[in-house]
Amino acid sequence: MSFRRTDTSTLGRWWWTVDRWSLVALLVLIGIGVLLTMAASPAVAERLRAESFHFVRRQFAFLVPALAVMVAMSLLGPREVRRVGAVAFVVAVAMMALVLVAGVQVKGSVRWLQIGGLSLQPSEFVKPAFAVVAAWMLAGSRADPDFPGRWVAAGLYGVVAVLLLLEPDVGQTLVVTAIFLVEIFLAGLPMAAVGAVGALAVVGGAGAYASFSHVRLRVDRFLHPDAVGGDAYQITTALNAFRHGGVFGVGPGEGRVKQVLPDAHTDFILAVAGEEFGVLLCLLMVVLFALILVRGFSRLLREDNLFVVLAAAGLLTQFGLQALINMASTLRLMPTKGMTLPFISYGGSSLLALAFGMGMALALTRIRYGSEGER
Repeated sequence: MSFRRTDTSTLGRWWWTVDRWSLVALLVLIGIGVLLTMAASPAVAERLRAESFHFVRRQFAFLVPALAVMVAMSLLGPREVRRVGAVAFVVAVAMMALVLVAGVQVKGSVRWLQIGGLSLQPSEFVKPAFAVVAAWMLAGSRADPDFPGRWVAAGLYGVVAVLLLLEPDVGQTLVVTAIFLVEIFLAGLPMAAVGAVGALAVVGGAGAYASFSHVRLRVDRFLHPDAVGGDAYQITTALNAFRHGGVFGVGPGEGRVKQVLPDAHTDFILAVAGEEFGVLLCLLMVVLFALILVRGFSRLLREDNLFVVLAAAGLLTQFGLQALINMASTLRLMPTKGMTLPFISYGGSSLLALAFGMGMALALTRIRYGSEGER
């Protein structure tokens, strides 16, 4: 793609103002995701007595819409991002409420809506939408001290957290909490208030351990893998896959972990990458994730629009934390948590929601001139 610097068309302005390094890194991650889905999912499909390329075709069906959504969102200005984020938040929260009464139960949790032949997970979409809406409220509170934006943002966080815990989905609640904490810190909340909120988050974590048996079991298995059996199988198998793959991997299609690991195409796809393509591909993915985060936050250093800073920081926090949780779980650096690796793992809802969120992040980190910076 090539445009003259004097091109004033929408695409021309977009090309010269968007962070092209981040865009390329996102596209490379998507390409790696396609490669690993093709490597990992056929074995899983055959184990489930489905056609070999069942998951591959489903992922490809979401790929083109996801790319379109990401590019379309990246064309927007801050004002349009606020509007789209608000609409998406209302729709996502309504669908999360609907999940509780008409959702599909999978592995003990009710998180999905069956729409036609597709399964949709609304909680994936509420994360980027909440980041934008909470940033809007917090920025409004700073601009107008009489506007109760902080309380509105706190109330919206409470609604989302309750809906997530009712599914239950403690991991997604953790991500939404991290988004909220980052945004209220950057919005200039007094340190005493930030400390109080952080203490509440710790208390909430302890409450989740005491209230949810699956959380307690996963933490106990992480802390005492030899004393508490069962769940260690997936982690042990994943770590053995990394050892088998070594630096360069055993080659595409030659791995064994996908034959025995139940979630090889989703939560543990990093193990497939490590076995078949080696540590080098895993390190490349880490570098790409880090590049996107560093580029995004570095662009915010010269931004004077508080909403842009807060919303983009929230979106980047979600992206980075989700990647960190997935990789750390696979490497047994934290208790296991069923969370996809952004743009890598199989999952239509995850792919679309991440494209939606990172498209808005690209839009907010674009270079804006003159009145564009006020929109």
